[in-house]
Amino acid sequence: MRVGSPFTITTTMRLYPLSLALFTGFLEVCIPVACTAQPIPANLPARVAGNDDLLAVFVYGAPELSRTVRVGADGAIRLPMLPTPVPAAGSMPLEIEQALASALTNTGLFINPYVSVTVVEYRSRPINVSGAVKRPATFQAVADMTLLDAIAQADGLTPDAGDEVLVTRMDGDKRILQRVPVKALIDAAEPAANFKLSGGEEVRVPEAGHFFVLGNVRRPGSFVIRDGSAISIFKALALAEGLAPFAGKQVFLLHRNAAGITEETSIDLKKVLSRKADDVDIAVNDVLYIPDNSGRRLGVAILEKALLFGSGASSALIYGSTR
Repeated sequence: MRVGSPFTITTTMRLYPLSLALFTGFLEVCIPVACTAQPIPANLPARVAGNDDLLAVFVYGAPELSRTVRVGADGAIRLPMLPTPVPAAGSMPLEIEQALASALTNTGLFINPYVSVTVVEYRSRPINVSGAVKRPATFQAVADMTLLDAIAQADGLTPDAGDEVLVTRMDGDKRILQRVPVKALIDAAEPAANFKLSGGEEVRVPEAGHFFVLGNVRRPGSFVIRDGSAISIFKALALAEGLAPFAGKQVFLLHRNAAGITEETSIDLKKVLSRKADDVDIAVNDVLYIPDNSGRRLGVAILEKALLFGSGASSALIYGSTR
């Protein structure tokens, strides 16, 4: 008889039915995950648990207690056979394991139970990124995350982003606002500016200030003012790609003061461009209006009509002379 043949296996099963039954029972006790056929939940980085987080609890030898439980609004979790909730919020998974083991021992049903707790889902660590970012988003700080990491989660800043990032966080019962310059965070890469976020922060990127150029320019519209500083008329016209052919030389700057009243200033553009008058600064929300030189436009229109009439008359004379 060869070892491993069907006859050997059958004979062995006939001779040792009790041993096989004991071995099968040993498998059922020692491999509860295989017996219950439940998938093993994902194990996220271990961090302090908070309200609404989802935990996977495994109690060795007690599949009826092994389950996923969510931390309640009171910061505790509940399992069958436990008369009182077990505090979980503010504790690491290892500390929750010890608390559950102690609670199960106190029921008298277990002696030195083995309990394992892993984190399946975090909901207590939201980070909200909004404002002048390409994709505003809210996500969980499941691992160590810096301010740049949070902005990267929102696909970065938009071209209209301002000069600072506002980070709001809770320190106990106090709400703290921290202003982070964009130059220090991105250009200078200062470590102090790229601090860590632990969850619960609100990151907002305000849009930069704008001014407006309207009227007879080649590209009217709104333009960004960086660093909150003013901009000269020379630069404003350069951003608007220069004056249109029929732009007037007397322009107007509209500015709203602190009282909300709009003030209008007349500027001799010809003198400013020829350096015979001081340049004028344009602030955030100011409107530079370049009106039409209607007299010049009218003169050009009459000249164009005269030229058209002259070309028509010449054509008539040529046509008449050939007949």
